[in-house]
Amino acid sequence: MPRLSFACTCSLFAFPLLAACWSETDASKDWQGTIRDSAGVTIVENRDRPLWKAGDEWTFTRLVRIGVVDGDSNYVFGDVGGVTVDSHGRIFVLDVQAQHVKVFSPEGEFEQVIGGPGEGPGELAGAYFAPVMGLGDTLLVADLRENRRVNRYAPDGSSVGSYPVPFGSVWPILSRATPSGEIAVSVRPTPWNQPESEKNDRIVVLSPEGTDTLLTFPSGQTLRLSPRFGVVLYSPEPMWAITEDSKVLFGMNDQYRIGLYASGTLERIIQKPVERMPITERDKEYHLGRAAPRGRENTRFAEYYPAFNDIIAGPNGTIWVQHVRPVSELSDAERESRPSLSIVWQIPTILRDFHSAPDWDVFDAEGRYLGVVTVPLRLTPRLIRGDKIYGRWRDDLGVHYVMVLKIEGLPPFEEG
Repeated sequence: MPRLSFACTCSLFAFPLLAACWSETDASKDWQGTIRDSAGVTIVENRDRPLWKAGDEWTFTRLVRIGVVDGDSNYVFGDVGGVTVDSHGRIFVLDVQAQHVKVFSPEGEFEQVIGGPGEGPGELAGAYFAPVMGLGDTLLVADLRENRRVNRYAPDGSSVGSYPVPFGSVWPILSRATPSGEIAVSVRPTPWNQPESEKNDRIVVLSPEGTDTLLTFPSGQTLRLSPRFGVVLYSPEPMWAITEDSKVLFGMNDQYRIGLYASGTLERIIQKPVERMPITERDKEYHLGRAAPRGRENTRFAEYYPAFNDIIAGPNGTIWVQHVRPVSELSDAERESRPSLSIVWQIPTILRDFHSAPDWDVFDAEGRYLGVVTVPLRLTPRLIRGDKIYGRWRDDLGVHYVMVLKIEGLPPFEEG
């Protein structure tokens, strides 16, 4: 993979990223963190000072924005659950509310609808996670909540069957695509059906042959059964992503400590100092004021916001870690548009999207802190493919759109 080396460019829709033209030698010289070995695990300890210099900038160009508030129904989204693209650059958008996938040209022109609500062949009943583009541009849509299967669609949108997902008593929490075009999902045992010793989350890869476990780790702590049933908002929750070389990035979000795992073995730990924001009484009042009486009785709070909000694998082997945007930084319209927290297993995902900040810390493939990238406000990146970012964008009233950005200045990406 080529090193980042470029001159800055301008665009009509540009967002500055503290970015870099650097060599390996210069990076090693200027970086002020430390790298050490601990029982065979590499520990990368960063300081809160970026390696990138002011003036070394990438820019974002907005290529496409798909969506309208009113008008042509082909361009209206109820709830964008995720985005993927095929080898021709066509954009596939799962609408969770409508339980179908809309297909658009690379320029954002509507082409067709795939699927629809139901239990029959090719239909969807509980699709929630981003669709995945498999081998040969076969579209995969996980319908895990209701039909307990993965639907497969040919490049023309026709159904080509499905395969069952042999889940037991678990909740699906978070999904990512693997580099080989499969669906990876983290699942959590439902707490009232499992012994204490087995209360761990697992990342599993779904395939027609069954499931393969990539990593096992402690479950999140949002749901509590003792001393009484309830939820504890902002409790530690696991966050993870899959790199372009099929390794797993994982961290519990109460600490700024990201592990890199290969075949289930910890290879590297990336750390960075962060000052966690306290949960204020106004934050609590906001959530409790929007809950039903029984919900208020069963809702408690952690002491602090998470140390980070999300992790994604960026271009050229970079690692992106998202900042947290607290309630106090949301507009009045955004606060009014907060979705319901009534579905317990969705609460970690809903809160992650709700507190999605525009700022992301960026680390190189070795784990050294490079600087901060800033995407458009209320954009949630769902996929980074080459030099393009595909994501869901919300206006300040909570209406969903799909946005495609190009990262200007990256070297050409090799095909294949």
